[in-house]
Amino acid sequence: MSVPVRKVIHVDMDAFYASVEQRDAPNLRGKALAVAWGGKRSVVLTASYQARVYGVRSAMPLYRALERCPHLLVVPPRFEAYREVSTQIRAVFHGFTGLVEPLSLDEAYLDVTQPLQGGPSATRIARHIRQEILTRTELTATAGVSVNKFLAKLASGMNKPDGLTVILPEQVDALLAPLPVTDFHGIGPATATRLQAHGIRTGADLRRSDPAQLVAWFGKVGEHYWRIAHGQDDRPVDPHRPHKSIGAEETYGDDLQGVQAVQQALPAIADSVERRLARAGLAGRTVVLKIKYDDWSVVTRRTTLTHAIWHAPELLEVAAGLVTPELVTGRRVRLLGLTCAGLVPPYDPPPRLL
Repeated sequence: MSVPVRKVIHVDMDAFYASVEQRDAPNLRGKALAVAWGGKRSVVLTASYQARVYGVRSAMPLYRALERCPHLLVVPPRFEAYREVSTQIRAVFHGFTGLVEPLSLDEAYLDVTQPLQGGPSATRIARHIRQEILTRTELTATAGVSVNKFLAKLASGMNKPDGLTVILPEQVDALLAPLPVTDFHGIGPATATRLQAHGIRTGADLRRSDPAQLVAWFGKVGEHYWRIAHGQDDRPVDPHRPHKSIGAEETYGDDLQGVQAVQQALPAIADSVERRLARAGLAGRTVVLKIKYDDWSVVTRRTTLTHAIWHAPELLEVAAGLVTPELVTGRRVRLLGLTCAGLVPPYDPPPRLL
């Protein structure tokens, strides 16, 4: 008995926070807009497409965004509003399938192999979903359709905003072979740099690589990189997959040495964690610092707070307190990571530092 081909849709709302703000405030429509907290260390959580024309992007420091777009309008995030819209969007998803795996407030995978309605065509279901979201929320969504999560996610990034892209099995080889490894979902900038250092720059290069060698370089995830280069991804859409933790880490080409070098590297990681927490609509009570040394040994330090945090300056303050001279003096640091656990909905607005 043959196993049916899985039908997966990845839905991603377009410039979600900024689009909600423009919907709710007519004077913001058509304007270059960033959603961000004010302050020297603030980062852009979401930029409208009018702002992106000027090079403003998510995760960009706000001061740099204002340099690129001096007339940029900046509004603080309203998480209660975003959660309310997210609830509406998920209700649309569940009208078509019970197999919905939310990735954040504005993004999810759906398995529609056996849909509740809409017929057997995943492409037609994706069209219905996008139209229903528009009708209920007045917001646009982009969707990708394919046979697994990796390909569906790749497809949804190919035609934004307000687009729909389908990747058929017979298109996979021609699509992935010339694709730069920097464009593979799941391969971050640091990993892409390491792959490139080994002469692996495209999907075709990754396919030709020895899986065992990739595992030696990257651990178990190395085999995953080889598999996705072949368009293979057997991860199921898991509706019960909770966020246990959210974090970010960075591997350095030149090892960090000394407390000052480590402290200087932490702000960029804290910014990344803030952005990921914001997209998920979560905050964390526990902050974990991870350090990997040049001999590949790893240490972690953690602290649990009386209240949950997600704002980068607070994350940075806590993380900096976990970096002690004993941890780094005389050691070469290859990787730094920050993770938040004990996840709960964030305060709106969050507690501010004095």
